[in-house]
Amino acid sequence: MIRLGLEIESRPSELPHIERVWRSRSDDVGRMTSIANAHWELVFWEHDGRVQAAVLGPEPKASVAPVPKDATFFGISFAVGTSMPHVPISRLVGSGAEIPDVTRRSVWLRGSAWHVPDYDNAEAFVRRLVREGIVDRDPIVPAVLDGAVPDVSERTLQRRFAAATGLTQGAIGQIHRARQAAVLIQEGVPAQDVVHRLGYFDQPHLARSLTRYIGRTATRLSAPDTAEPLSLLYKPSPSAPA
Repeated sequence: MIRLGLEIESRPSELPHIERVWRSRSDDVGRMTSIANAHWELVFWEHDGRVQAAVLGPEPKASVAPVPKDATFFGISFAVGTSMPHVPISRLVGSGAEIPDVTRRSVWLRGSAWHVPDYDNAEAFVRRLVREGIVDRDPIVPAVLDGAVPDVSERTLQRRFAAATGLTQGAIGQIHRARQAAVLIQEGVPAQDVVHRLGYFDQPHLARSLTRYIGRTATRLSAPDTAEPLSLLYKPSPSAPA
C-alpha cells in the first residue's frame, strides 16, 4: 500500500492476460506524475457521485496528470501482448478512450451490458472478455520478452509487437528498465550500482532514462514527494524484459 496523498493498493494475477490489478483513493493531492507504462488498462472511477470508465493506452513517457479530490479508482492493467482486436492499440498510445453509459453496476462493451468488475473478481471479468473475443493475447510477444527466439522474420516480429502493444520491443525494454531502476533507487541502491546492475552506459544515461520514463531524478526518487506522488510503481517480475 502506497500512501502519499494517493493511496494505491495493487496485486499481481495468475491470469496470463493480466499484469496487475489495482485500486486507489485520492486525498489531499491535485496532481500526480504518471510514469511510462507499456501496458494498457481498463479503469473505473467515481467522483462526486458520477461513475466513469475508460480504456487507457500505453504511456511512452512520463507526464503530469490531474487527480480529482476524494475520488476512488479501480483498474486492470493488461499484460504486454494482450490487446482488443476491435480497437487498434496504436490509437491508444499516449491517450485513451472513454466508455459511455457506465453505472455502479453495469458497463456496456460491444453492445452488451456487463457487471462492473472489482478488485476481487477482475479475473472472472477478464476470462469472460477472452471468451467473448473482446480481449486476445499474442503468445509470441511475452515469449520474446522472456528471451525466446521465434521462428519468424524480424519484420513479422516487429509487426506483431506493434499490433499487440502499440510499441516497439526496444521501447518496452527501455520502459521496463527505467521502472526497475526507479524501484532500486527507492530501495536505497546507489545510482552507480544501478548503472552497473541494469546495463546503463553511465550515470548521465541513467538520469536521462529516469527523467523521460519516470519523470523524476534519482534525488527526487530518494525523497517521496507528497505534493505530486507517482502513479503505480511496483517491482517488475523477474521474467519481464530487461
